[in-house]
Amino acid sequence: MPRLCDIDETVLNAQLSAIEKAKGKRPAGYTDLRKLLEDKSIDAISIATPNHNHTLQTVWACQAGKDVYVEKPCAHDMFEARQIVAAAEKYGRMVQQGSQQRSKIGPTVVKQIDDGLIGDVYMARGLCFKFPEHHRQEAGGAGPRGVNYDLWTGPAQMRPFTQNRFHYNWHWFWDFGNGDLGNQGIHQLDMARWGLGVKWPTKITAMGGHFMFDDDQETPNTLTAVFEFEDGPPKKMLVFEVRHWTTNHEAGVGGARLGGDTIGTSFYGSKGYMSVGKRIRTSTRVGWARGGSKRWGRLRPTRTR
Repeated sequence: MPRLCDIDETVLNAQLSAIEKAKGKRPAGYTDLRKLLEDKSIDAISIATPNHNHTLQTVWACQAGKDVYVEKPCAHDMFEARQIVAAAEKYGRMVQQGSQQRSKIGPTVVKQIDDGLIGDVYMARGLCFKFPEHHRQEAGGAGPRGVNYDLWTGPAQMRPFTQNRFHYNWHWFWDFGNGDLGNQGIHQLDMARWGLGVKWPTKITAMGGHFMFDDDQETPNTLTAVFEFEDGPPKKMLVFEVRHWTTNHEAGVGGARLGGDTIGTSFYGSKGYMSVGKRIRTSTRVGWARGGSKRWGRLRPTRTR
């Protein structure tokens, strides 16, 4: 029987009741993760808390002898990520980050790239174009009844409670989240680096900001980040872009009609390109024009599930 932990009693009780209805028995519930970790019968935990809590909670679990599945990103910054690695090694625990494309569409994508479907790959683009919610400015106050706001804040600086900084919306505040680059973008960045076959960038540049809205959001809603890798030769480039509001789809990601989100990864090679959204779409070169200067031939779109 699983155990559940949540600092919001409304959320916790709803999930406990759902399990009780499905299984016929109500599991134990906790508001303080440290109390749950005292249970010697627990072998592993799954962490789906705000980013700023991931590292401390993962380290606590390793110290308590538990293996850990922690949602992406595993940490709030690179220093914290190194502490997770150190804790896993010190206490001999298994820690996995929730990069779901690694076990879903990813292996098929990488195999096709490695098999040379689009030739020599030199660039990838990660896309996160979302129509956003508008987070109006909100005055702070005390946390709502049934919410342990102190535990939720954890290692971050204590600030007055607002709904704008609470469930899910915490992604858009630096104390707790990393914006959409560190939210949705974790999946596309991982896919892009995997497909390119690279590790660490040698050059990084980024520019962006918060446009259109005068609201509480702190993280950029429009951003372009460029990474250059020299694992090779040859060198390779990765571009990640965040856009909000109305925008176009790109390279077959997001469908043919305007509207909706455009979330995916595109790869560009010497023989064509591949776009990865919910499905894999490839367009490959079918030949060279004869006579005069050489040019690209007609692109033939293909689909694989």
